Amino acid sequence: MTLEIQIGDVVQMRKTHPCGGDQWQIYRVGADVGIQCLKCGRRVMLTRREFEKGVKKKISPPNP
Repeated sequence: MTLEIQIGDVVQMRKTHPCGGDQWQIYRVGADVGIQCLKCGRRVMLTRREFEKGVKKKISPPNP
């Protein structure tokens, strides 16, 4: 099962970031997924497989 994601979606990851945040906004979608921490602004690139394994839940869809 693949997770339907779009740029701007906010997701909650299973592991927390060292800054304490666990909510991330998606800024790039493709073979790799780019996410940005909503607490400190750090950007991270993950393979799609790592991303889908680490996502706990999708919090909000992008605003129209």
